[in-house]
Amino acid sequence: MRKALLALVLLLLCPMASSALARPPVVVELFTAQGCSSCGAANALVAGLAERPDVLALTFGVDYWDYLGWPDTFARPEFTERQRAYARKLALREVYTPQVVVDGRAQASGVKGEAVEALVATALKTPSWPPDMMFMGERRVAVGSGPSPRGGADVWLVRYDPREQAITPKRGDNRGQTLVQRNVVREVVRIGGWRGRPTAYRLPATTLEGLAMAVIVQAPKGGRILAVLARQ
Repeated sequence: MRKALLALVLLLLCPMASSALARPPVVVELFTAQGCSSCGAANALVAGLAERPDVLALTFGVDYWDYLGWPDTFARPEFTERQRAYARKLALREVYTPQVVVDGRAQASGVKGEAVEALVATALKTPSWPPDMMFMGERRVAVGSGPSPRGGADVWLVRYDPREQAITPKRGDNRGQTLVQRNVVREVVRIGGWRGRPTAYRLPATTLEGLAMAVIVQAPKGGRILAVLARQ
């Protein structure tokens, strides 16, 4: 019975007329650090973008400023590696904070609000042919048919906290200052590959509570984002 239901869902996710496809939200990724003295404004900018229904804003803590005296409480090595993949793809000499990457296609400094807003506006105007996506209960997600990059794409599960997080570092450049972050990413897991055909994926369990999730279909090695599906 379960296999029959899965087959039906995948059939429904086969290509439909392009007019039926809605553009997924623009994915705005902020790479920030609690020990970064210039990241406060970027945190506020992304918190504002998180209120928009046409934007999925995600805040990634990175760990390479920990040596300045305050270990970032949300940083994980895989978040830093995600930023490094973008740096290689976008031909940057090095990673930095605060950095904003929009739809995996373009980047700007997080302190340059107008530049970030312009990238979001451009992304919203860029033609998009995303595959349909659908959550199937709590533990599965299906991705339908659509144009696939050469070599396929990666499917990522991102779990993030939609609540505001207030952190007051006790050491480092931001000692004694309260930093407010929104949509803080807690987990990023590759759950499989996608090659343009309807495919279902199992979502790994988590011990963390109160998190929202997003599934992102993305060209490999820090490439462009093709589709995203989020659930609170």
